[in-house]
Amino acid sequence: MSAGPSAAVEQLSPHQIEARLARASVAYLALGSLEFHGPHLPIGLDALTAHGICLAAAERGGGIVLPPWYAAIGGEHTAYRWTFMSHSPASIQVLLAETLTRLDELGVRRIVLLSGHFAEEQGDLIAKIADDWNARAATAHAVARTLGQAPQPPVAPDHAATFESLVLHDLHPELVDIGQLPDAREFPAPEGEDPFGPDRHRADHPLFGVFGPDPRLMDTTDAAPLVDYLVQWVVDLGTGAAT
Repeated sequence: MSAGPSAAVEQLSPHQIEARLARASVAYLALGSLEFHGPHLPIGLDALTAHGICLAAAERGGGIVLPPWYAAIGGEHTAYRWTFMSHSPASIQVLLAETLTRLDELGVRRIVLLSGHFAEEQGDLIAKIADDWNARAATAHAVARTLGQAPQPPVAPDHAATFESLVLHDLHPELVDIGQLPDAREFPAPEGEDPFGPDRHRADHPLFGVFGPDPRLMDTTDAAPLVDYLVQWVVDLGTGAAT
């Protein structure tokens, strides 16, 4: 027996969409890059995590979730192998403005843009898009955040390190393969290094491209509480309880 439709709008018929919006008139849209996240994580992590959290938020608080967008700018990994990044924000601005307009026309009252890619340029871009939209005095109100802007999460945000590995482990454990990293006992991170420092860009570093606490040492029991916190924060963004 089916468990019933999820909040994913592409899986819903029009009457199912209307029923969900009658409970909570909110639409979630996840964004992210296709970006190198070390050898242990998929390149689509950013949108996978943001979309998974949006789906859980809609199940908890109501609303619908649009398909994720792999559209992002900025960050320090733009030249890494198998990274696809926009060099200009223009196309992202146009497409998001069109989406906001259509959701407004369809009667949605609140729109949450959530980016799993939290480079400063990305955060500034989606905030500007939301601010420009809200300044037009449209009926729908837009709020834009990155996962890196969650206030006081139980694990601090990072890039391809403990935070991102834990979030994906909770949502899609089959996609996290810590064994692809060098053995931590044989190849530990250099003692006293800055885990966010430039040495992590060196190809011979055991945590090449990983910025933050060593994910080889993470406790996976921290994954569920972290995701639960993030989901509730996004629910509150959808209701207006969080700013």
